[in-house]
Amino acid sequence: MRVLPFPCIRPVPEHAAEVAALPYDVFDRAEAAAYVADRPLSFLNIDRPETQFGPDQDMYAPEVYERGAELLRARIDDGTYVADGNRAYYIYELTWESRTQTGVAAVCSVDEYEDGTIKRHELTREDKERDRIEHMRALGCQTGPIFTTYRDQPVLDVIVEAAKTATPLYDFTDDEGVRQRVWEVARPDAVEAIHAMFEQVPCAYIADGHHRTASAVKVAQAMRAEARAAGTLTGTEPFNYYLSVLFPASQLTILPYNRVVSDRAGMDVEGLLERLVAAGFTVEEAGAPVEPERAGVIGMFTDGRWWRLSLGEALAAKVAGADPVAALDVSVLQEHVLAPVLGIGDVRSDPRISFVGGVRGVDELERRAGAEGVAFSMFATSIDQLLDVADAGLLMPPKSTWFEPKLRSGLFIHRIARP
Repeated sequence: MRVLPFPCIRPVPEHAAEVAALPYDVFDRAEAAAYVADRPLSFLNIDRPETQFGPDQDMYAPEVYERGAELLRARIDDGTYVADGNRAYYIYELTWESRTQTGVAAVCSVDEYEDGTIKRHELTREDKERDRIEHMRALGCQTGPIFTTYRDQPVLDVIVEAAKTATPLYDFTDDEGVRQRVWEVARPDAVEAIHAMFEQVPCAYIADGHHRTASAVKVAQAMRAEARAAGTLTGTEPFNYYLSVLFPASQLTILPYNRVVSDRAGMDVEGLLERLVAAGFTVEEAGAPVEPERAGVIGMFTDGRWWRLSLGEALAAKVAGADPVAALDVSVLQEHVLAPVLGIGDVRSDPRISFVGGVRGVDELERRAGAEGVAFSMFATSIDQLLDVADAGLLMPPKSTWFEPKLRSGLFIHRIARP
């Protein structure tokens, strides 16, 4: 793989903790506005520039994206950010709930995304891509790193751990209790060692950030076309690469991505339970919230009560012989409950369904289900399942994985166009 060092725009150490922000898409509009109200240096001001306008402003208007660009220029001019001229790698370590994962911040090849060397497992939506495309074009930068993984490379692990013996560039604990540490790797021999080891990695996998990746690739394609028309295309321009943090797969943890349907599709509870049994499930009422401890078990909450749904013998046999996607619990739920029983045909567009990251707990499921809805608690998709699906060239259902901790935005910025 071509995983390259890059000249990074980054916060100066004394402002890193104030700048680092959760990804733009974990906030709704009201949450984003409330978050930045007393955090003027948070990167979310730049990542979600509609927060700088009133609630009636069209958040996708050109002036909104231009405001994001103005804020980034202002933060560089006032010294909050520095444009580091070194072509460096950055070791990025996150420690949360006594678990540590360590990745390499770098830029990955657009060509390798297009030829399948960098594998994906989710579909993307054009409307969500368009927002990030306009954001990148206005800023001339990629600002949200793509969460990427690869099958473990022990020698690369040794090199990365050796880099962590130096004094970190950043070391702080954020508002979510995640300790963030970053080391810059700029010494030529260390840079070459990391570069050479990634050349031995046959492929990588997008773990989180499919829309940001697809958007970066479309921006690159447009900028290539413009440069080709002008007769200036060399293939080495920064826009031919996009910002990533790459982690060994064994270090990652996936949390469940739970589902809530707003109503029981006209059924009472007894009717719903009958339909579930007919669909092949064993249904048992539970005296407490169900947080599934293994694959093939799904928790269900409705009408103030919890049930445990397990695969019956015939359904279990069918799942055991299925392809890597059909065998996922989220697929089983979709194919045997959501679509045929509750009438949710397209989870990407049906307004009756919402998704809740496992980090929010079962209390959030009960709250969202209310008196009439139905909530489902899932067993988390494993990292091995994700890799198997991607290796098979298949796509997971939407919202199949929730990675935690999230990568912070604003610590690494990749400039793709002249300011």
